[in-house]
Amino acid sequence: MSDAAPAAAAPSPPPAAEASVEQLSLAPGAVAEPTPEPAHPTGLTLDERFALARSVAEECINDDELRALLKNKPLPVAYDGFEPSGRMHIAQGVMKAINVNKLTKAGCTFKFWVADWFAQLNNKMGGDLKKIQTVGKYMVEVWKAVGMDLSKVGAPCVYV
Repeated sequence: MSDAAPAAAAPSPPPAAEASVEQLSLAPGAVAEPTPEPAHPTGLTLDERFALARSVAEECINDDELRALLKNKPLPVAYDGFEPSGRMHIAQGVMKAINVNKLTKAGCTFKFWVADWFAQLNNKMGGDLKKIQTVGKYMVEVWKAVGMDLSKVGAPCVYV
């Protein structure tokens, strides 16, 4: 008699694969789909909103802060203060309308601060507060005429 133990049977090879690559599929949920960016009220992506907001200025001190603001605050507020002092020039009229429209399209609410008291202190329009306020209202009408979308401009004539 032999002392050797009987040999274990060798495992049989797996059956030949009959399925083609086209027939292979993964179970639902086996691959994580990328999470879509949450919808913003504007319908724009964060990158699109950032590009619009960033386009209104030559320089931005911190792009990352602007991106974080747009990401974390759905409707940030942008402000512009001006001193009514007479006739409007092209940058005050057309360019301001273009830039305000870009910011509101990016999701910002815009507020104008009409510095009428400062205009009075600086003797604009002869220091006559009523004339200064009339000029401020004239400026709002010019912005309307050149196409500024005032639907997202809060209180276009906030006098300070």
